[in-house]
Amino acid sequence: MNKTIIVSNRLPVQIKMSNGKIHTTPSVGGLATGMKSIHQEGNGLWVGWSGLTENEVPSNLKPTVDKELSGHNCVSINLNKEDIDHYYYGFSNRALWPLFHYFTEYTEFDQKDWEVYQRVNEKFADVVLDNLNDGDTVWVHDYQLLLLPQLIRNGNKKVSIGFFLHIPFPSFEIFRTFPARESLLHGMLGADLIGFHTYNYERHFLSSVKRILGYDASFNEISYKNRIVRADSFPMSIDYDKFHGSAQEHKQQTEEEKSELQQHLDFHTHTSNDSKLILSIDRLDYTKGIANRIRGYELFLEKYPQYKNKVQLIMLAVPSRSNVPQYQRLKKEIDELVGRINGKYSTVSWTPVRYFYRSMPFQNLIDLYTSAHIALVTPVRDGMNLVAKEYIATRTEGTGVLILSEMAGASHELNEAILINPNHTEEIADAIKTAFEMPVSEQKKRMKFMQKRLKRYGVEKWAQEFMKTLKEASKEDETIQATRLNLSLQEKILSEYKQSNNALLLLDYDGTLAGFEDDPKDAAPSEDLFGLLDQLTDKSNTTLCLISGRDKQTFSDWFQNKKYNLITDHGIWIRDTKYDWKKLESVSVEWTEKIRPILSRFVDRTPGTFIEKKKYSLAWHYRKADPELAQRRKNELETVLNSLINNNNLSLLKGNKVMEIKSSNVNKGRAANRFIQDQPSNFDFIFCVGDDWTDEYMIEALPEYAHTVKVGLKQTAAKYRLSGVEKVHQFLTKLARS
Repeated sequence: MNKTIIVSNRLPVQIKMSNGKIHTTPSVGGLATGMKSIHQEGNGLWVGWSGLTENEVPSNLKPTVDKELSGHNCVSINLNKEDIDHYYYGFSNRALWPLFHYFTEYTEFDQKDWEVYQRVNEKFADVVLDNLNDGDTVWVHDYQLLLLPQLIRNGNKKVSIGFFLHIPFPSFEIFRTFPARESLLHGMLGADLIGFHTYNYERHFLSSVKRILGYDASFNEISYKNRIVRADSFPMSIDYDKFHGSAQEHKQQTEEEKSELQQHLDFHTHTSNDSKLILSIDRLDYTKGIANRIRGYELFLEKYPQYKNKVQLIMLAVPSRSNVPQYQRLKKEIDELVGRINGKYSTVSWTPVRYFYRSMPFQNLIDLYTSAHIALVTPVRDGMNLVAKEYIATRTEGTGVLILSEMAGASHELNEAILINPNHTEEIADAIKTAFEMPVSEQKKRMKFMQKRLKRYGVEKWAQEFMKTLKEASKEDETIQATRLNLSLQEKILSEYKQSNNALLLLDYDGTLAGFEDDPKDAAPSEDLFGLLDQLTDKSNTTLCLISGRDKQTFSDWFQNKKYNLITDHGIWIRDTKYDWKKLESVSVEWTEKIRPILSRFVDRTPGTFIEKKKYSLAWHYRKADPELAQRRKNELETVLNSLINNNNLSLLKGNKVMEIKSSNVNKGRAANRFIQDQPSNFDFIFCVGDDWTDEYMIEALPEYAHTVKVGLKQTAAKYRLSGVEKVHQFLTKLARS
């Protein structure tokens, strides 16, 4: 039975040691809750760090720890103190965290941290691969493990791999500044499906893939090596029923059952009928905008003094990374801001800010959520923010107002909240006033929409949707790979080739026999390619023909002493093995003087593009241009050219990062048929291979018995696929040696 392996930095289990004994308790976090059903299904497994370093677990207790974790279907990664210092506190939290949240001034790239990050990701990969079988599914989580998908893919290609990023993915302009940018992208692209909280993060990722790595992305699919990788957005949610149910139970409490915190909260709200509580809950992190939030509240008290004594800000700041200098400075700043406001505005009976610097048990969180009239959630950058959703779930009476930063991923779903710019303190102050004055009917109307949405799409639905999409993405990949020229099909074709008396090999050149270069002039044949083609030509039963869009002069220079049949200029010229050139088509080139100025204008407006002038065609190359600008200019140019070529008997060919204009009377299909018809005897075996749109004419024109092959993953009429130039060479070598 196939299984699902979940991989995250931490296991969903907390381990404590006391008096030589091990105690384990399940975690209650959002990820643990969302993955619970997937983890428990069948023989699911969770791989991660236990929270204890190798030095903290005595050697005699390690088997006991492993056994305890095994009882929870968990496997631990052994990490030492150096690993945690450099991989977690170092690279993950001093480099990736600030970079991905747009705090470039805090981003520190340290070579030692990077090396340990790579090593720890390899440790994770080793453990996953030890537990992985063909057909299994792996779901990797978050920024600590960006390299892991590709490491798993390298070790086992017959599995489905998903990756989900729980923090924002930055814009290309931010991400491009990072030294390890290529490695991180390649690591993520090992997955079949890459998930993000919002479309914006997905879009930023696709932009970086196109601009940094140069891979094509169509809509949300990336053609990566010999696979299709899909990127998509899945907004993570909460266990709605858990929070809503707890809030309903909370309402039934007697005075004696209420916590001390709840009694204090009640004291304020019972002071007067219009007393309000504003709630702020966050980890103490510079991405959460806590300082700006306090300043906005201070400005509110200053601008609208009528609300003094009627409002209290309840601030819960959960300690986080307290040994990091930036967090220490933030703690000091917040302490000073709270002290200043309380010192300035406090009275004998009223304190404007009540500040808790600690974590709280779940029931106390429910106390806060159910008591607060307003939730103030203002991160300056946040992947999702589940606090906003938890607040909404606990509003059992449908009242309450959420003030939410437009920089939080949750703002894309919760647009009935009061959305604010978290960097604009006056906007925060005015939003608090708006929340205070909002009629109950309006509160309930807004809350109803948000609650309905969250109830419908909870955290379990989030996990199920991701797994469903991963399964679909894997099936799509299987469909693509089903036509792949695998070993059994190769043996079948080789057998037919050996038995043939008169075999024809029709081979495209660029993208098929040779890779693409920024300048087409740099793609001359290598000595290895010459040797391979010579071997095929020397076989008594084989006719070799290179058929290309290249111009006659280039092929004459490259293959002047080689006994290859050559067809150039998409089918205008043909040369036989006696080195005699013959013109297959008569075409006019007068049109080039009208088209070239148009192409020149687009070259001027699109840095990195250039015109290749052939004798019978014009080609606009955009391989070196910015991919997003090039795509826009390509669409514009296509519109302009289509309006011109229809009345001039011309065709527009869209190749691999090139657009070529030529005569409509000319194509590789016509040329291939002419070549076949002119041979003295019929071919009993035909093998044809090409990589782009211009080769489709040739593929479609050949008889049914021909073995046609497409290089790459684009749509094709060919029967089979090969992933790249290297695979073409490997198969042609088998033909040469057969």
